[in-house]
Amino acid sequence: MVAGARRDSRTSVPVGNDGTLSVLTLILIAIGLAVDAFAVSIAVSSALGSVSPRQVFRLAFHLGLFQALMPVLGWLAGRRVGELIAEWDHWVAFGLLAFVGGKAVYEALSRQTWPVPRSDPTRGLTLVLLSLATSIDALAVGMSLAFLRVEIWYPSALIGCVAAALTVVGMLLGSRLGSRFGRHAEVFGGVILIGLGLKILIEGLV
Repeated sequence: MVAGARRDSRTSVPVGNDGTLSVLTLILIAIGLAVDAFAVSIAVSSALGSVSPRQVFRLAFHLGLFQALMPVLGWLAGRRVGELIAEWDHWVAFGLLAFVGGKAVYEALSRQTWPVPRSDPTRGLTLVLLSLATSIDALAVGMSLAFLRVEIWYPSALIGCVAAALTVVGMLLGSRLGSRFGRHAEVFGGVILIGLGLKILIEGLV
């Protein structure tokens, strides 16, 4: 349990005194979600060969924006049903995080690399589709935060900033890192989310 934590009177899940999780937990969640964006940025950079500052900005901005918005949508949906599952919310939060993490590990191991079209993927519909594809999992994480009675605004901003930052890193180093490194990063991120789900479940049960 985080320092100064309390247990919400409606649930067995520990939350901070101000209705937040610890900063370390939120950073780990953000990293776990951002590895998809990181892997995509590596694939895009490798496909383009050389990237301009404008391309880096466009991809980082859109991937970060979608990663920030999706948890908010999931959180809003989760709040509508949170009262109905107050007795099992730690199980639901664990299930969502384990599903997202397991899905990330499976897809990383079964996919050689992210498919990138020959046209500039930092423009138009392709950019939107890449942004959606890398942020869908954040929807489920937003729901899990709602079940834990965690306010979403700070976590969503942190998730978006971490995704944007890792996108910039992936774009700048993509040609050097190669697709294999991106796949390893996805596995690592999935394991982080599964581990956090287990932590929440154990604390909820104890």
